[in-house]
Amino acid sequence: AFLTAIALLIWAGPPTLAQQTDFLSNREYQICLSLAVRTPEEGFEHSLRWHDAGGGEAALHCSAIALINLGHYEEAAARLEKLALGMTEETPPNVVAEILAHAAIAWQQAGNLDKALEVQNGALELSPNNPDILTDRAVTYFSRAEYWEAIDDLNQALFLAPGSAPIHALRASAYRYVDALDLAMEDANRALTLEPDNPEGLLERGIIHRLQGNAAAARRDWLTLIRLHEGRPAAEDAKRNLELL
Repeated sequence: AFLTAIALLIWAGPPTLAQQTDFLSNREYQICLSLAVRTPEEGFEHSLRWHDAGGGEAALHCSAIALINLGHYEEAAARLEKLALGMTEETPPNVVAEILAHAAIAWQQAGNLDKALEVQNGALELSPNNPDILTDRAVTYFSRAEYWEAIDDLNQALFLAPGSAPIHALRASAYRYVDALDLAMEDANRALTLEPDNPEGLLERGIIHRLQGNAAAARRDWLTLIRLHEGRPAAEDAKRNLELL
């Protein structure tokens, strides 16, 4: 749940794309995307009608986002890959990379980590200095229990985006998995310095406190997390950790 929350928090693809290329910056796309996120069934039907009316690549992208929100991850991933690979040479490489990154997240959600990693490698060939895609790939490595590879990607991501609390929280978790608890605590504290209410940072610091034998500090972090973020995945994880404590 922690990794899923981190991946979805970091993934802010459509607004970034809309800023980078004209074909997604029109008002119709913004309407379609809003439906795809809020009411994905309606968003999917809207995207089909819009595509039939000449919506082109933007309508295809919207339909894939709707499929992700409907839980049809493999279908969404395949559509996003096809969309990215079919773009014209005039499309900026970083835009193609962003759409491939969306496909990779869908493959992650589908549980196909090999395919997610393959697509992320391709995205980073097109956009090697994109901290979001580096972090996405770190999540894939983490899910494959390849923690040092995840740390390498997170190091580079933080070099590019040093002020990101979610990336610090994720690296704290990776350091914890390789038993580097001092480094893990440094990252968790850094995440909470940057963003005091960061849910993943509170969850992770509580876990590290528990592993270091400080049950009272762990309880404080988890109770704060539950109070501030009731219902979020990190808060549910905190509840389970409190029960075990």
